[in-house]
Amino acid sequence: MRTLVVLPTFNEAANIEEVLRQVRASVPAADMLVVDDSSPDGTADLAEGIGRELGSVEVMRRPAKSGLGSAYRDGFRLGLARGYDVMVEMDSDLSHDPGSLPALLAAVEKGASLALGSRYVPGGSIPEWSWYRRALSRWGNRYASRVLGLGITDATSGFRAYAADVLAAIAIDDVRADGYGFQIEMAYRVLRCGGTIIEVPISFTDRVRGESKMSSRIIAEALVLVTAWGLRDQLRILRKFPKFR
Repeated sequence: MRTLVVLPTFNEAANIEEVLRQVRASVPAADMLVVDDSSPDGTADLAEGIGRELGSVEVMRRPAKSGLGSAYRDGFRLGLARGYDVMVEMDSDLSHDPGSLPALLAAVEKGASLALGSRYVPGGSIPEWSWYRRALSRWGNRYASRVLGLGITDATSGFRAYAADVLAAIAIDDVRADGYGFQIEMAYRVLRCGGTIIEVPISFTDRVRGESKMSSRIIAEALVLVTAWGLRDQLRILRKFPKFR
């Protein structure tokens, strides 16, 4: 399978070399695309330099910081245009272990539309999180799964591999959410177009270098969007079966 690993970056100069080397070691045949939002710390230049050494590394320079969802849409759009079979999304801060990539790709090769790196299936873990952060994440994922009927444990995970045909089917240009909302919406759209999701256990590690890009605004956006999508689905059911109004 021709594989493209999409790595959004903003101020990841401290991590980009290590993550690129680890991805290359884990999946030697994969191509890598760094989508950089004009990082002032020189992330793009560093990525290009290490890319010349490793080979099959491309840097997409975007003019301004435009968000995670936008970065993945741009990366996936390029991957579809070039005929890749599988596209991977993962963080560039080493919170996602590149050593898990072969398991994600194997799940897609066996027929999954989306192989989702899950912290909450047996074998998955978040060893460094506090009980409060863990509870908040679990509650949010359970809420999204129940409201949208996802049937998965970790809809907010950003470590994934998509089959290219499902990305073409879900109209990625129509996906507008960012952060956690983007991850939930993508899983939701995969299921709505008849795709299958397989959860693969991963261990999630907090970044050691650099600053987190997540914020309370992104979390709130995800909550609002999930609620809105759930209400929309209920209204569609009522319109389809008027006797239940």
